[in-house]
Amino acid sequence: MAEHATDAEEEYLESLFWLFEAGLPMSGANLAKAMQLSAPTVHEMLRRLERDGYISREGRTIEFTDSGRTHAELVVGRHRMIERFLTDVVGVPWDDVHEEAEKLEHAMTPRFEAYVRNAVGDATTCPHGHPIKVGKRIEGVPLADCEVGASVRILRLENEAEDLLHYLRAAELAPGVEGTVKANDGETVEVDRGGESSAIDFSVAETVSVIADPSPPPRTALPDQLKLGRERYGR
Repeated sequence: MAEHATDAEEEYLESLFWLFEAGLPMSGANLAKAMQLSAPTVHEMLRRLERDGYISREGRTIEFTDSGRTHAELVVGRHRMIERFLTDVVGVPWDDVHEEAEKLEHAMTPRFEAYVRNAVGDATTCPHGHPIKVGKRIEGVPLADCEVGASVRILRLENEAEDLLHYLRAAELAPGVEGTVKANDGETVEVDRGGESSAIDFSVAETVSVIADPSPPPRTALPDQLKLGRERYGR
């Protein structure tokens, strides 16, 4: 095991954990799609992660080692904590905060991290609904699966690609928003938010996790169905 992961290795561990947490297969192909990188580039970094003891591979299947899983959880939790700090304390809009947090997470000193933890207090999620304390994830269902008339509360935005966050903010759909599914024709999903209406593409609704009543059966959206950002999936 390498003593310290490089910034690049941490980026890959974050993306692998995003696949793991979302219930998507941890494979080189899915990782390449998630990060929108070439297969050879991803393969080379996976070799490094395996060499340094963060992952193991058998065929196309990737698994975290115990220490790799622990490190990934620490990096992901720190990222989400920074997002919450930037939104609640600094005032960065929630649809801009993901990329800003990525720039800061590798440069934090332990002292500054302690200040950030104190500042966010008892916050339990990042601004996009993901748990800061990894492992406390509440399961939801895709908004795309909800029938007309269902009552919904947005739980989490699964894809944090910046352009998708801008799109959802413009539609006024964020974690905690409640409403009723007004239309769902397989191309557009419309939510009535107490007299105000929000309509989004069906493919984007695949990436919005909700608590619904009545609730469709739980499922994991397939990678090929998920809406990609211009640059990559988010975490």
